Amino acid sequence: MAQWFTLKAQEPDALLFFRMGDFYEMFFGDAETAATALDITLTHRGTHEDQPIPMCGVPVGTAQAYLSRLIRRGFRVAVAEQTETPKKGQKGPLKREITRVITPGTLTEDELLEAGRPNILLAITAPVKRRKSPLGAAWIDISTGSVETVSQPTANLTELLARLDPSEILADPALIPEEHQERLTPSTTRLSLDKADALIAEAYHVAHSEALGDFPDEQLIACATLLHYVRRSQAGRLPRLSPPIPEGHGQIMGLDPATRASLDLLRSRDGGTEHTLFTSVNHTNSAAGMRLLARWISTPVTDLLRIERRQEGWLWLHAQKELTPQLRQTLRQTPDCSRALGRISSGRPLPRDLASVRDTLRSANHVTEQLAAFSSDDMPQAIRAIGSALYGRADTLLERLDHGLAHELPVKIEDGGVIAAGFDTELDRLRSLRDDSRRTLAQLQVRLSEEYGVTNLRIRHHNQLGYVIEVPSSTGAKLRQRDDLYVRQGTASLTRFANDELIALDKAILDSSEQAMQLERHIFNTLVEHILQTPELDEIASALAELDVLTSCAALLDKGGWCRPIVSDSKEFSIQAGRHPVVEAALKRSASPEARFIPNHCALPPEKHVMLLTGPNMAGKSTFLRQTALAVILAQAGLPVAAESAEIGVVDRLFSRVGGADDLARGRSTFMVEMTETAAILNQAGPRSFVVVDEIGRGTSTLDGLSIAWATLEALHSQLGSRTIFATHFHELSGLLHTLPKLAAYTMAVQEWDGHVVFQHEVKPGSAHKSWGLHVARLAGIPSFVIRRAKTLLTRLEDEQKNLVSPDETQELPLFETSPPSAKPDEDELFPEPSALHAALDEIDPDALSPRDAHAALYRLKDMMTKGFS
Repeated sequence: MAQWFTLKAQEPDALLFFRMGDFYEMFFGDAETAATALDITLTHRGTHEDQPIPMCGVPVGTAQAYLSRLIRRGFRVAVAEQTETPKKGQKGPLKREITRVITPGTLTEDELLEAGRPNILLAITAPVKRRKSPLGAAWIDISTGSVETVSQPTANLTELLARLDPSEILADPALIPEEHQERLTPSTTRLSLDKADALIAEAYHVAHSEALGDFPDEQLIACATLLHYVRRSQAGRLPRLSPPIPEGHGQIMGLDPATRASLDLLRSRDGGTEHTLFTSVNHTNSAAGMRLLARWISTPVTDLLRIERRQEGWLWLHAQKELTPQLRQTLRQTPDCSRALGRISSGRPLPRDLASVRDTLRSANHVTEQLAAFSSDDMPQAIRAIGSALYGRADTLLERLDHGLAHELPVKIEDGGVIAAGFDTELDRLRSLRDDSRRTLAQLQVRLSEEYGVTNLRIRHHNQLGYVIEVPSSTGAKLRQRDDLYVRQGTASLTRFANDELIALDKAILDSSEQAMQLERHIFNTLVEHILQTPELDEIASALAELDVLTSCAALLDKGGWCRPIVSDSKEFSIQAGRHPVVEAALKRSASPEARFIPNHCALPPEKHVMLLTGPNMAGKSTFLRQTALAVILAQAGLPVAAESAEIGVVDRLFSRVGGADDLARGRSTFMVEMTETAAILNQAGPRSFVVVDEIGRGTSTLDGLSIAWATLEALHSQLGSRTIFATHFHELSGLLHTLPKLAAYTMAVQEWDGHVVFQHEVKPGSAHKSWGLHVARLAGIPSFVIRRAKTLLTRLEDEQKNLVSPDETQELPLFETSPPSAKPDEDELFPEPSALHAALDEIDPDALSPRDAHAALYRLKDMMTKGFS
């Protein structure tokens, strides 16, 4: 317990997994917390200050499952292992040390990670010079070793957090928004610039951090804070890390948190992954490819060269009908080398991790051969660069791993059999001696059985006694008389003996086994060192991941209906027959064979860069808004777009305010959330931005809401100049077509037929003059008596509203624009009052009528029609 108190003081905020034999034990408050969180039994062991010590534990063999549950619930866990090997005759407790602190951002085990999702640990530091200086940010995926940095204005911090979606954040709590506080680990480290430079230089084995590139001071301090925390979590050892890469902030499309939530890029609003943009376009074959695709989608770029390079890569692969299937088959067999390297460099290598490196290098060679067979002058730069990154980069290492690793590998090195026979002659000799000795034991058992006249004599291995001669107790009495035998142990049913020959053989077997195990571990560690000294592995893993994403795009094109968008430096915007990939995928999975997605065009040329979109609910406005925004995301991620064709002038910031939600936990109503998000658009959008907004002003009174929507539309049109789709139920805004020259009116096509409304889900030029809200209410199941009453009230309110405004005012301020004459039926025709005819029809049960009764009923209804019934 003295050891426990010492180690607990080192990590007071973590649950201490204290190794005792085959269990990790927890004591005191840790035990009470863990027992509740894991639903395991709480017991007691010993006393402290005359009080029983609470205790619970989990088996070492199944600890990963329990760790996973604790980490997912936000706990930090410090693991204390026995670091001393017991010596013969040693008394007292063995030395223990904390070998690792497991936190949400420092996981490396496959069991604790999502294969297709990066696990980000983010460090944020306050401005280093003055209050208006930018924040410094650095982040690492410790499972792969990638490190990146950026400088951000404080106002853009929420955008960075939404994009990275970190598992753990190191920062001053005052910097972090409330919605991200649960992922916060308060940073108590305050590093000077000199100390930060020294930490980074030591971590990367360079004289000064300048050798890694020119980083602003705030980025250096954030990076050093990150490295300091990672080193502490790994008990003083840093894993293999890639050099930090400064992220080009100006080359990334801006996406605020509300936009990401609205578009369901990687996760849907219910927290799932099924109905997301990522799932609808993902055809990757490897975990590394999945992570890279997710990154491209979450981080669209504004760099035209990078976009074109990606496009040229998958377009060329799509044309290679023989090559691409071969590449996809090879990638399907490629393991997750990046995460294997993360575990190896963290000092916890498993035999399967070395096999992952070997199999990745095999895949790299196969891909090199496959690309070489189809090499041509028109091969794009992206594919050539991948081939160059793979060609012969680590052949020496591959040869050693090929010959050194056994065909069938155990789970742990301690199980033996990791190194292949024939790789090391000394190991082969020790193994032969060990195995031959075992055969000798079998021969000795037969000989002693005959010599002693005991047919049921057995030679067994006992953990404490070593190899012994084991006979039934009834026979043991006779053998006790022999001078060449030593009694080692007696039980009620068995007696165990040894003799000089068996003792010598036991020692030889034990020595050869221990020597073989030690030599095998030494060879294993040598292979590990060779891997760690091969920096090309990072480039090889990255190249294979990129190839996987590009072949995934080629597979997407094979489905048909996807195109290569033209992304230019202009302000053009045109999409022909665009579709919402997530909705379309859901329709294809639906049970209805008639379900199909209706494509729509979208044109926002510079001379008409604002679209005013009207139409009823349920007609498809929100889907159209989102699919257009998703087309921008896909195009600037360098991916195919769900359309016949698309031309998109590069977008610097994308805003999507579609759908409404409250934030009651923070005291914000739906309208307050809507206004906050609208303010973000108006304060940040510019001529290069793309804005899609739906029903601004709906959360307050009609006049207030219309005024806000009106002013917002004018600002987007005239002051900000953003390409905009502005969906609204305020049909009065159509009057602005005469005063805003770059405003174009479109509406959702609706067909009225036989007293019903048919939503055609098509966008067409023109304006709607009513919302068909009563029809939608009827479709939703609102009782008919409520619909009839609402219709009466609507008519009365519209009449009263018209009388409140003079004709001159109506023309000057189109707040109460009246509907134009129409040949279509009015509300009375769509919802007639109940009649005798209706009542007569309701009384008829067609299934219960005889032919004679049916004939009579038909005449009766005909008579009612002739004489009048209302």
